[in-house]
Amino acid sequence: MAKIKLELVNLRKEFGELVAVNDVSIAIEEGETMALLGPSGCGKTTILNMVVGLETPTGGDILIDGQSVLKVPPGDRNVGLVFQDYAVFTHMTVRRNLAYGLKIRKMKQPEIDREVSKVAEFLSISHQLDHKPSELGASELQRVAIGRTLVTNPEILLLDEPLSNLEAAMRNQMRRELRRIQADTGQTIIYVTHDQIEALSLAHRIAVMDFGSLHQYDTAHNVYQYPANRFVGSFLGNPPMNFLKGKLTEDGGKRIVTSGDSTIPLPAGKLGSDVSVGSDVVVGVRPESLNLAAADDPGRFSVPILAVEPQGPETVVTASFGDSTFKVIVPTGTDAVEGSSISLAPESDLVALFDAESGVRLLDSGERR
Repeated sequence: MAKIKLELVNLRKEFGELVAVNDVSIAIEEGETMALLGPSGCGKTTILNMVVGLETPTGGDILIDGQSVLKVPPGDRNVGLVFQDYAVFTHMTVRRNLAYGLKIRKMKQPEIDREVSKVAEFLSISHQLDHKPSELGASELQRVAIGRTLVTNPEILLLDEPLSNLEAAMRNQMRRELRRIQADTGQTIIYVTHDQIEALSLAHRIAVMDFGSLHQYDTAHNVYQYPANRFVGSFLGNPPMNFLKGKLTEDGGKRIVTSGDSTIPLPAGKLGSDVSVGSDVVVGVRPESLNLAAADDPGRFSVPILAVEPQGPETVVTASFGDSTFKVIVPTGTDAVEGSSISLAPESDLVALFDAESGVRLLDSGERR
């Protein structure tokens, strides 16, 4: 069984009447990368600041290796924080930036030199040790910022939006570097981001937050494919999950959802035990989980096409379902014309059913709770 490295227990932070973090409980295993994902202002950075000791929780506890650190000063928690804006000393060379934390710890110079050389080689910045930050590019500055933290050998590495200042190509390169760092060091990493691509590509598990509350905490795969509610489904994916509003009905013993003249059959088992015929529901299905259907496919449904947007090797088709519009991704060259119709069949395992009022997922007996 994996060891729990960091645990947040009913963690809460209030700023006056504002509840920035609302009783969040999360356990992070040793050696895994966990992403705190959510829109700006959802409480992600506040959690990081409480873990490192820059903010004091209003309630709850923070455990490292099973021991509370609430009364432990920030410098004694052995937690490293890399800020969004690099936070390197502009008047120091790269070498002196990397050595700074070790000098504070009064390490002997030969040992400092050895550790600085090791981390510089690891991050491929050995040739820039005598450069000033003004001579470096954005991705190189980020490497220095990460290296300055890694060289102190923290038990937990906290990264606060570390790639947000980089251009797209550099973000892709640094994501590869961060994956390599985690794989090579086995470091426990908490990664704060509002970018779903970063979270999905870097994290073993993702905590999705909004307005200070935790909406779902699970593996990256499960958060994407099996969202706990409509917010999670809408926040991840590009295009995001489709939500088809309708009423649950029956036709020949099969459950279907109808809206006006539109109908969609529900795969067997996709029904919460407390959902009755006549209930208002929302069918959730991702654009890439809708396939072009053969004429004899029992799960097919036909809908009118509103728009067709070619995007290189694939095309995004916008269609209507009753009062709802939704998107489906099809291969470019598919015979899809605005004003005509398209026949689709969803991948049965990836169809979700949500309560129309609360937005909470209605789980069938075979799904995890």
